[in-house]
Amino acid sequence: MKVAEHIEALDAAGRSLADAAAEAGPDAEVATCPGWRVRDLLRHTTMVHRWATTFVAEGHTSYHPDGGEPDLDGDALVAHYRAGHADLVAALRAAPADLECWTFLPAPSPLAFWARRQAHETTVHRADAESASLEGRPGPVDPIVAVDGIDELLRGFHARDRSRVRTPEPRTLRVRTTDTDDVWTTHLSQGAPRTERTTDGPADCELSGPAGRLYLTLWNRLPDSAVSVTGDASLARLWRENSGITWS
Repeated sequence: MKVAEHIEALDAAGRSLADAAAEAGPDAEVATCPGWRVRDLLRHTTMVHRWATTFVAEGHTSYHPDGGEPDLDGDALVAHYRAGHADLVAALRAAPADLECWTFLPAPSPLAFWARRQAHETTVHRADAESASLEGRPGPVDPIVAVDGIDELLRGFHARDRSRVRTPEPRTLRVRTTDTDDVWTTHLSQGAPRTERTTDGPADCELSGPAGRLYLTLWNRLPDSAVSVTGDASLARLWRENSGITWS
């Protein structure tokens, strides 16, 4: 995906998140994030949006702490979220291609990093907001967005030393989309996972299904039953129990 496409995905997902949150109400439980209610989701996401905006708009070249979650609720919180999201979208659209600022995952440029990261931050949390609705399940994710997000998760987040997805002996987990023909092979060991865009060699376990379902499953927003699991299902459980990305 190009930067402009990431920004469009961020814009659309952020608007849908706000609409779903407003419909569900601040007290609604977020089914995909046990222990959270909609107010917690909005407070967290608007904090992240505003934090990201500072890097893009102010050009911080080293880590800059977030400003904390707002002490707001109800309609005021939804309005605060909408304003922060709009500011982030505007900052990304106005940013120069040669933007210099801090990032934390490999990317072609800082602008590409922040547009991609916030597109997926918001798409995942859009699914959370939708899970708080009366229907209780996330809506679909565009396959192009989903493939890009799976790649960021496997080859970005879980390529870092802080990934907790480890195995005592070398194992192989394969992820295969059935609607876009994309494949990832993740090599697990006592070290950080190593993922390649390849189908070479056998796999101990394979997760396959439509890209949108795989995306939400790998982000632990849908159960493993939402996709097909073949081979050693313990690796799917290992992923679910150890792959969570936390704010710190």
